[in-house]
Amino acid sequence: MESAQANYTPPVDQLLTYGEAEGSNPTDWPNYLELGIGPEHVPNLIRMMGDKELSNEDADGQQIWAPLHAWRTLGQLRAETAIEAIIKTQETSEDTDWALTEIPYVLGMIGPAALPALTARLTDISYDDEQRFSIIGDIEKIGNQWPEARDTCVEILTKQLELFEENDPETNGFLILALIDLHATEAAPLVERAYAARSVDPMVVGDWNDAQVEFGLLTAEEVEQRRASIISQAPTRASLDSSVFPQVPKGTRQHSSGDKKTKKKMAKQSRKKNRKR
Repeated sequence: MESAQANYTPPVDQLLTYGEAEGSNPTDWPNYLELGIGPEHVPNLIRMMGDKELSNEDADGQQIWAPLHAWRTLGQLRAETAIEAIIKTQETSEDTDWALTEIPYVLGMIGPAALPALTARLTDISYDDEQRFSIIGDIEKIGNQWPEARDTCVEILTKQLELFEENDPETNGFLILALIDLHATEAAPLVERAYAARSVDPMVVGDWNDAQVEFGLLTAEEVEQRRASIISQAPTRASLDSSVFPQVPKGTRQHSSGDKKTKKKMAKQSRKKNRKR
């Protein structure tokens, strides 16, 4: 505890004893700048954010929250020089849930200056898919928090979605989700093509009909009517030619409706980390 205090000078050292964080949305965060922290303290904040000793199991109960307070403060300072370090923290933080939830907001606060670094990672084919999901959320947050950058963010996401045949289907799902959150109806024709090519994981957003509802192109009632019409026009099992449509023996089905519902629920819980609240 004493060594950590000695490693950080006032006013940054106050974050070591600030205590447990509350609220993951920036509107719930305290104003850390009232502690006297300014742009000149950015290097120390970056160091604190990445200080592994503060987050290990032997750290003081209050000090383990210091890295989180540090990245929040960097966001409030709109510290452009910290962009690379913040993204790196998102990739490597031991406080995974907090980092995945809050760092998109932090980068959103910093703004369009973060887009080049984020775009480079999004387009890097060697980059881990799960890390890409976070990057997509970061770009969406910037587009929503900075109206002047919205079109640029849509363009970045759209260009990546154009590679839908090469992308992982789940990545395509998160790209579509971000475009929906940016109200990018101009991307709808591309989204439709991705669905038509069966290149979208439906567990992220749903099917093309669901995406149209999210975009505001169709109402939920219209989609239900379409589905009801398809069902009513479908032939009954008894009328199907068993030589063409053989019955599946009992016990050979791979997924029950319950399995699908569970998987969809888990996917929805996962994507909430990067969705606009």
